Amino acid sequence: MNKQGTIVRWDAERGYGFVRAAAAATVEADVFFHIRDFRGGSTAPSEGLQVRYEEIHVGGKGPRAMALAPLDYVDPRRGLPPELPRRRDGSRRAPPPPHVRVEMRVMALLVPLYLGVLAWAAWTQRLPVPLALSVPLLSVLAFYLYWRDKFAAQRGARRTPEVVLHAAGLVGGWPGAWLAQRLLRHKSAKPSFRKAYWVTVALHWAALALWLAGAR
Repeated sequence: MNKQGTIVRWDAERGYGFVRAAAAATVEADVFFHIRDFRGGSTAPSEGLQVRYEEIHVGGKGPRAMALAPLDYVDPRRGLPPELPRRRDGSRRAPPPPHVRVEMRVMALLVPLYLGVLAWAAWTQRLPVPLALSVPLLSVLAFYLYWRDKFAAQRGARRTPEVVLHAAGLVGGWPGAWLAQRLLRHKSAKPSFRKAYWVTVALHWAALALWLAGAR
């Protein structure tokens, strides 16, 4: 459903905000949007900015604004307002940013390789079997920590320190941490956090390689 409205709240650090339709007048009618859903060229989101957007409803999470753009914005690639590609069922979805597509390809290689290395290390007794079997639980823990932090952010509660999130990835929960960033759309728009996350991934692989080399 295409609408016009005004951005009434914008949190640049967390990368999300709320837009209120022109016909709406209550806070309850405000619609959530993420920085990835904003198409404004050199224009950044800001409170008071008039925009057009497509409102969608996802499960029980409430309405969400997609393909958000200033009223006067024209997509330079098409000369037309940006539109979302359609799914097979006719609904629309936003394409992932270029860096996300790269990360998806990297993860499609790293995760199976990681599981294969763990299985091989356990089989050859280079890694204790209980330890190898417990590693997937670290991803579950990392996902939970991200979910709890986003839940707290939405309600103004006490947040989980970023160092704790990175520590969960460093000890082996990096696959679950990345999945949480993608599915929960949490901590995925902050460049400094993403860089630190990939450092923890590299350090974990380095530590695993040193362990396996010393276990010969």
